Amino acid sequence: MVNVDKVIADRLASGVPLVGEVARYIISAGGKRLRPVLLLLTCGALGYTGTQRFNLAAVVEFIHTATLLHDDVVDDSTLRRGRATANEAFGNPASVLVGDFLYSRAFQMMVEANDMRVMQILAEATNVIAEGEVLQLMNMHDASLDEAAYLRVIRSKTAKLFEASARLGAVLAGSPPAIERACADYGQALGTAFQVIDDVLDYDGEAAEMGKNLGDDLREGKTTLPLIMAMQLGTPGQSEIVRKAIETGAVTELPAIIDIVRQTGALEATLRAAAGEAQRAIEAARQLPQNPYAEGLLQLAAQLLERRH
Repeated sequence: MVNVDKVIADRLASGVPLVGEVARYIISAGGKRLRPVLLLLTCGALGYTGTQRFNLAAVVEFIHTATLLHDDVVDDSTLRRGRATANEAFGNPASVLVGDFLYSRAFQMMVEANDMRVMQILAEATNVIAEGEVLQLMNMHDASLDEAAYLRVIRSKTAKLFEASARLGAVLAGSPPAIERACADYGQALGTAFQVIDDVLDYDGEAAEMGKNLGDDLREGKTTLPLIMAMQLGTPGQSEIVRKAIETGAVTELPAIIDIVRQTGALEATLRAAAGEAQRAIEAARQLPQNPYAEGLLQLAAQLLERRH
């Protein structure tokens, strides 16, 4: 990760000062760096030690950061990772344009791998993520959304880059198709579990720990799995309160919604769904050669369920 951070710092350089300033602002905020970690662990598990793994780990972090910059503008968010979002600090135009810079810089860097398969994976992932963003936008304030439609959004919007990161490790290592598929399955399952738990924390976390405002999903009209489960498991009256809150984005109802989500067992039901995805990731990782890196992938999936921010 030290080597990845060096690549990130080097490739953020731009002749336009504001570009580097905004990009460094959001990247320096930290974050979990899960996607680069996933790529590095997969490379290690499959025996690839070339320097291209550092370059592509930086690429997936740049793509992820670009989506964050654009997301925060679309969602009108003000807090991320415990401090003001880039759009709050620099304005919407700068955030959108620097997000574009990071996308284009990522594509410059992936060309350097000189591997059409790498280009194919990352180009497809970027396209699917954009489709997922639009799909989520179309679903805003739609209380009729079911679990299948919810999963379709998060597998496109969030899990796709996890999937691509793990798959890239297999491609760099020259692994056979079955191993590449196992890596992709691991990444997709891990990314899905990660987002499901993120949605749980919007109703069962602490703002200080999470570094974002609780209730943001409700304000934005996002029909997440805890709300879907609450409407399924609650009384008609409880379901109606949740439905109206989704349709209006009424954060004034947040305390009541949190109570309903907790009382109906919606959080437990959502966590069971996350556990199922984590188990799917574990089963995929067990198809890889046994070594400390593969063990790290297993531990990552197992510890995801204990996540608090």
